[in-house]
Amino acid sequence: MAWAAEPVVSRGPGTRLGTAAALAVLVVLLGPLLAVAWRAEGWAGLRASDWGALRFTLWQAACSSALSVLLAIPVARALARRRFAGRDAVVLLLGAPFILPVIVAVLGLVAVFGRTGPIAWIAGLAGLDPPSIYGAQGVILAHVFFNMPLATRLILQGWQAIPGERLRLAAALGFGPGDTFRLLEWPMLRATVPGVALVIFLICTTSFAVALALGGGPRATTVELAIYQAFRFDFDLGRAAALGGVQLALGGLAAFAALRLTLPSGFGAGQDRVVPRWDSSGPLLRGQDGGVIALACAFLLLPMVLVLAEGALHLTNLPAAVWTAAARSLAIALGAALLTVGLALAMAVAALRAPWVEAAGTLAVAASPLVLGTGLYLLLLPLANPIAFALPVTLLVNVVLALPFALRALIPAMRELDADYGRLSASLGLTGWVWLRRVGLPRLRRPAGFAAGLTAALAAGDLGVITLFATPEQATLPLMLYQLMGSYRMEEAKAAALLLVILSLGLFWLFERGSRDA
Repeated sequence: MAWAAEPVVSRGPGTRLGTAAALAVLVVLLGPLLAVAWRAEGWAGLRASDWGALRFTLWQAACSSALSVLLAIPVARALARRRFAGRDAVVLLLGAPFILPVIVAVLGLVAVFGRTGPIAWIAGLAGLDPPSIYGAQGVILAHVFFNMPLATRLILQGWQAIPGERLRLAAALGFGPGDTFRLLEWPMLRATVPGVALVIFLICTTSFAVALALGGGPRATTVELAIYQAFRFDFDLGRAAALGGVQLALGGLAAFAALRLTLPSGFGAGQDRVVPRWDSSGPLLRGQDGGVIALACAFLLLPMVLVLAEGALHLTNLPAAVWTAAARSLAIALGAALLTVGLALAMAVAALRAPWVEAAGTLAVAASPLVLGTGLYLLLLPLANPIAFALPVTLLVNVVLALPFALRALIPAMRELDADYGRLSASLGLTGWVWLRRVGLPRLRRPAGFAAGLTAALAAGDLGVITLFATPEQATLPLMLYQLMGSYRMEEAKAAALLLVILSLGLFWLFERGSRDA
């Protein structure tokens, strides 16, 4: 009877280990935040420029999320209505910006929209001044580049969730494209879009690398960038902590709103979802959908093609310092992947009995890397020179920030494993490490490999807390790339960008592919 009432897999030392891991994560997450709150000087510690940074953060996040969603809707609709060769590759491409190093994408956007790029050339032919990639417009453009694909994937899920019976009934009633949109698609969008927009708003409020590379100046400074400037240039820890408190409150409110805002779609369940779209068979609509998909692919691919193709020409000419920085990034990525997967496995076992463990692991969704870095600096300062811990702190922050994604991959798989093999394992007396080696790991290798690959890719391309701590001798590859861009060594920067893409995507592919072939 006990087997039916409680999870079997969570019996034994695994639960205690997972609970201890969750408590350790809470300490690492909340300790720096408390240190920031304790050191903060309150609202009196903020300058007029800091309030301007807060206004700009909210404004650019609202613009970025609105544009990302508005551009994603026609792309998602076109993908939902069309079946064509290469469609799976296009959908896969929409997920690439999530694991693409931010600083590489920024360099790609500069190559396209900068003064020597094709957009400036076209503007010159038309007798117009070339647009500037720097400032508010550059920050918003980069955020749309990263978040429009995410919005497309999420909204596409909403389109695919419309029950097939509703579409068949609409076809039988002779609905045209306008009727279908008004009565079926618009209710889905009304239920889906607000949550998607809030998620993207949250991402944009905590974006740092984009603002560091393309923002700056009194009119294009985010709260994250203001923290960096107060910390790195002024070494005003009180002001940095006060800004960290503002950023923490901003991210927490956005995350709470994103989690709470859910609207019912009113569709109900359906038997299947594969229904030919009768309402989009005309040549005009086919051309419209094809053009939308082609423009989206060009927007995502052209920056990367320009950077990586030129970088390949100079890859062998990179200085030794870049290769050394790449080795540091590789070490951080591998360490973060192993630690994150180990913690996530232990916490996934414990989460079967204690749901709070999962909640503890996902708190980092609302955390800011720079706020965590500032808090860790404040905690280390009385004990030792924080600069000496630049690489370990970078690794630790990446583990905490990647943990929510790893848990989302492993916890559902762990619940399914418990339902399928829990009773059999208990009857054979398989617990602890024996169970993990013989039952758990062989069946969890795919989600674990995905989590490890994602963590390694994100950690290898991270340009966040390392900017607070590192000296030039401690630079990781993303920081080295940013320094090359800042010194206008663009040929070397593009070669370093190619190396970073190879490192990040290669690690993701190796972990994910290795887990499938194991």
